[in-house]
Amino acid sequence: MKTGVFLDYSGGFREAVEHIAILESHGVNLALVAEAYSFDAVSQLGYLAAKTSTIELGSGVFPLYTRTPTLMAMTAAGLDYVSDGRFRLGLGTSGPQVMEGFHGVPFDAPMGRTREVVEICRQVWRREKVSHQGRNYQIPLPPGRGTGLGKPLRLINHPVRERIPIHIASLGSQNVELTAEIAEGWQPVFFYPERADQVWGDALRAGTAKRDPALGDLDVMVGVSLAIGDNVDDRLNWAKPQLALYIGGMGAKGKNFYHNVATKYGFGEVADRIQDLYLAGHKAEAIAAVPDELVRNISLIGPRGYIKERIAAFAEAGVTTLLATPVTGDSAEYIDFVEQLQRLLD
Repeated sequence: MKTGVFLDYSGGFREAVEHIAILESHGVNLALVAEAYSFDAVSQLGYLAAKTSTIELGSGVFPLYTRTPTLMAMTAAGLDYVSDGRFRLGLGTSGPQVMEGFHGVPFDAPMGRTREVVEICRQVWRREKVSHQGRNYQIPLPPGRGTGLGKPLRLINHPVRERIPIHIASLGSQNVELTAEIAEGWQPVFFYPERADQVWGDALRAGTAKRDPALGDLDVMVGVSLAIGDNVDDRLNWAKPQLALYIGGMGAKGKNFYHNVATKYGFGEVADRIQDLYLAGHKAEAIAAVPDELVRNISLIGPRGYIKERIAAFAEAGVTTLLATPVTGDSAEYIDFVEQLQRLLD
């Protein structure tokens, strides 16, 4: 199992870069930079590429609605170039709240757009003249649209690799099936090992049955809040604000992917309560309503022996990469938690 770290998109970037430089020397495999309605991830990834030499870098994730497919491919090829072939392209749809509320673009056809973006990216990286007439993207624009002067073009530069690994953040059954079919990696959120198969197992198996063997095995990349020690149970509370935000505040009733996952895990009633409180503006109460049981089972928080048992549970559920978010405000402890995790996996 590989290890990685998630960079917090809300601040502290330069300090995080210092952490990654240290963790790189200890064999940590991957660093991901998120992109929500925050600073863009591209500039930060370029900075990371200059400050590191061996650790893989990835977007975690680029929303596929905010860049044209060819710009997505150009960006990935550029980041792969400046990192000497260390970049992984993470894609996701995000959700209507962010896409329509912050970017002003319609949130439509997520599955169709995902498949087409992946196809176009790979065409660009192979340096083919880009020609794609899909349902959602037409390149070049067909007759009757635009000036009529568009023509197929290929990327000027020669990419470091013609197959940059793609991982997709997906939650719904159809999107998970698509991910298992076309992507090198899958990045689910709030992964509960003992209940993951009942939520996603059928979709993963269906997608894998259609998978090109050339893609290799699916890299299942799971984010976990991390704190290792005999007296870290208080850190469960540190992870609750994010859960409350996503389960309660991301989207509306009936249109919240994260709420759906919590419900499928068996936390439907509490998920409803968190959502009711959050949407009513009672954020502190919503956070307090997040159960310890849920946090504990989707995280790695506890004594070393317990963490070892939980790592085995994640491995049994098919996880191949653990992406840690240390829950601490102390730099030395941040490094220590990840180094302990790395040693447990060695």
